[in-house]
Amino acid sequence: MGGCRPADAQGFGRGFYNRGQFIGTFMTATPTCVEPGSFLTLHYRLSGPSGDVINTFDGKPATLTLGTGELSPAVEACLIGLEEGARQTFALPAGAAFGERNPAMQQWLARKVLTQMGDPSEQYAVGDVVQFPTPDDKGQFAGVVLQVAEGRGVLFDFNHPLAGQPVTFEVQVIGIL
Repeated sequence: MGGCRPADAQGFGRGFYNRGQFIGTFMTATPTCVEPGSFLTLHYRLSGPSGDVINTFDGKPATLTLGTGELSPAVEACLIGLEEGARQTFALPAGAAFGERNPAMQQWLARKVLTQMGDPSEQYAVGDVVQFPTPDDKGQFAGVVLQVAEGRGVLFDFNHPLAGQPVTFEVQVIGIL
């Protein structure tokens, strides 16, 4: 990368001073780069052997802050040092991006519990992705239906869809603050 520099507090270049008094800023020709805590606007695609899991290239770009858990640490590490305008593709080995698959993340939920959490007439089918509230009700997480058993409930897989798989991460950095 070589020509990348961190942004100052306003994202500008160095300031002009006259006898110690600040009189303004100027933009430098050296591009700003992604660093820990950067606020980013970007397009990205995460895909595994079965294809895309998320792809913003065909729509609205994503905005996020590094270090807040919006992306996995391994995916964030790929972004560090990229310059504004950069477009790159990274190949992450199996398990690196979202950990290994954890059998304990596959859990049966009784129909009664599902009814209490949502629509009592909801029908579930293998492959459905169902959103659940976090315990603090401030967010959501998803589970994929693996099996539906009358009288027993529904078996969900709460692993990340790309857990245990090699991941291709493609990114285009649009803006850095």
